[in-house]
Amino acid sequence: MLDKNGIAKRIAQEIKDGYYVNLGIGIPTLVANFVRDDISVEFQSENGVLGMGPFPFEGEEDADIINAGKQTITTLPGASFFDSATSFGMIRGQHVNLTILGAMEVAENGDIANWKIPGKMVKGMGGAMDLVASAENIIVAMMHTNRQGESKLLKKCSLPLTGVGCVKKIVTNLAVLEVVPNGFKLLERAPGITIDEIKKATEGNLIIDGEIPEMLI
Repeated sequence: MLDKNGIAKRIAQEIKDGYYVNLGIGIPTLVANFVRDDISVEFQSENGVLGMGPFPFEGEEDADIINAGKQTITTLPGASFFDSATSFGMIRGQHVNLTILGAMEVAENGDIANWKIPGKMVKGMGGAMDLVASAENIIVAMMHTNRQGESKLLKKCSLPLTGVGCVKKIVTNLAVLEVVPNGFKLLERAPGITIDEIKKATEGNLIIDGEIPEMLI
């Protein structure tokens, strides 16, 4: 199965030349490290950065340059900085081609829960609400199961929702799946992972159509 970097590397294959991409916190932030050198991509962070690069090497961090997850980042030539109002104007105005988010749960109809676990203190939903409401193309990066081994790909989310029917594709440590009207359509298997393993790890309706290739990463 894939580790977090493997998930990010596979998602990077979904990014096309000229895309404006928003990266959520967690696994999505790693995607910037794996974009092909022959394409031009603008990474946007909701705290007001356009033109993010890979994470800095140790010792080269600048504490004043961070992403929405408070991690130090690098910027590419031509990068710009702006206030949150401008940043969310870009998001709400649908000027972002692809949004990549982490999640605690995804339902087979495309609902996503990624902001709150009942009983745990959180500061608020943050920018995820705007991202899922405005984005036309959302890919979720997450582990297929939780720490207890329970599926995170469900018939119905049990946690408070961030967005309804908005997720288009999911990349986990086990598989690549597309959200279709009647469930999760299996597109690819992680290297060394069998279809039976994916079935056991998926609570929601899993659609298997023909031969399922291994990911090329």
